[in-house]
Amino acid sequence: MTHDPNSPPMPPSVLFVCSKNGGKSQLAAGLMNQLAAGRVAVHSAGTKPGKSLNPQAVGSLSELGIDIAGEHPKPVTDYTLDAVDAVIILGSEAKLEPRAGTRFEVWDTDEPSERGIEGMERMRLVRDDIQARVQKLYAELTGD
Repeated sequence: MTHDPNSPPMPPSVLFVCSKNGGKSQLAAGLMNQLAAGRVAVHSAGTKPGKSLNPQAVGSLSELGIDIAGEHPKPVTDYTLDAVDAVIILGSEAKLEPRAGTRFEVWDTDEPSERGIEGMERMRLVRDDIQARVQKLYAELTGD
């Protein structure tokens, strides 16, 4: 993709990936969209997209004033992988091959269910873990 030197610079872009694109990657995308306010182009996708969003993920973000109810699980595409600056995989279920020239990270996110924590309490802990990582990534992508 060529860029016109007279147009404003393209914002950095990130793709958040999990297996179903119903929970963790949607959490990360919602959190980044709120934080970046347009300064980062945000995408999310799943390696095996589910049928709907995790209602607890939606609820945990609405507690922070973030509405993702209009989102839906989407598949990972070569087009998106080629278009982004960074690919972030959340959790251990999703598998993707790194792309040359693209920042590629796997976030081994907190899994409270391994400690017997379930329901909304689990989702809030997952959300808060992802939020801290998103804040660090945002600073790295934007230089803020």
